[in-house]
Amino acid sequence: MPKERTFMLSEMKINDYIDLLASDAPAPGGGSASALCGAQGAGLCAMVAALTLGKKKYEEHQELCRDVYEQARTLSERMCALIDEDTEAFNRVSAAFKLPKDTDEDKAVRKAAIAEATLGATMVPLDTLHRAHDGLELAKMLIGKSNTNCASDIGVAALNLVSCARGAWLNILINLGGIADAEKAREIRAKGEGILAECESMGGDIYAAILKQTEE
Repeated sequence: MPKERTFMLSEMKINDYIDLLASDAPAPGGGSASALCGAQGAGLCAMVAALTLGKKKYEEHQELCRDVYEQARTLSERMCALIDEDTEAFNRVSAAFKLPKDTDEDKAVRKAAIAEATLGATMVPLDTLHRAHDGLELAKMLIGKSNTNCASDIGVAALNLVSCARGAWLNILINLGGIADAEKAREIRAKGEGILAECESMGGDIYAAILKQTEE
């Protein structure tokens, strides 16, 4: 049974969050952890941009880095919200399965509630996957146009964002079978597969570029 929370996961101290994650509570789980990876990736993009702003050496890239900084901060905040939204979506699914099923009417209400909650639990990681893609685009924009001392941080940002994308995809897949609308499930699968493929490609390109940059 999920532990009832009266606090936001994203507002917890890191060690307290990790302790809760490592406990026997089924949530937070992989979906929330994936969103946290995304928040870290976006946060690193903002950091790299911030450490480039105001540097005369990178004067021609100031506008780009200012835009990346603002977008990355907004993205990191959204990812932090998704940490909580994913756990809340899981808890709604869990609550729906606990609804009474004594009568035909009860069963119908329960079935509808499960279907609605499962769709919600699928759309949250789909949102996370979309945001991971956004973050990787920001990381890619920084390559060669930001403080060279932060090159490794761009690589770590990309690694976090790819982990976010892969984790979100796993959470989408595990819920797809429970979506009552088969056409909707196919639509989500196709959309998710496309976004994930782009994330994988971008992440690989960024990592290879950073490796080359740090070895020169």
